Amino acid sequence: MEREVTYSFETILAWQKAHVFVLKVYRTTRQFPRDELYGLTSQFRRAAVSIEANIAEGYKKIGKADKLRFYNTSQGSIEECRNYLILSRDLEFITIDQFIEMKNSLEETSKLLNSYCHGLIDNISKNGNS
Repeated sequence: MEREVTYSFETILAWQKAHVFVLKVYRTTRQFPRDELYGLTSQFRRAAVSIEANIAEGYKKIGKADKLRFYNTSQGSIEECRNYLILSRDLEFITIDQFIEMKNSLEETSKLLNSYCHGLIDNISKNGNS
């Protein structure tokens, strides 16, 4: 079986879904109270951007262990965003419908990134750390 060659992080489905999530976070946090601009709004946005940024940065790393380190940072940012979603819902900054939509988007990103990471781990196990 021939391996597909990619030339950009933009071809990674996990990055594409993460990008969609970031756009949702930015649109949604525009509605947050003004006094949260440097609090929850800023934290939520930074964590969301970190998901896709670390996927992009990890993409060009040559060693699989280096790639996994960046993807693991993305996974940590996913969990951070999951926390901010719950907090936003509980503070009533977002509606239940917004919460569900964003949670589903984040879950999709998380599942794809986990699969991508497991594929790299399996490849490392079979072929070494190159």
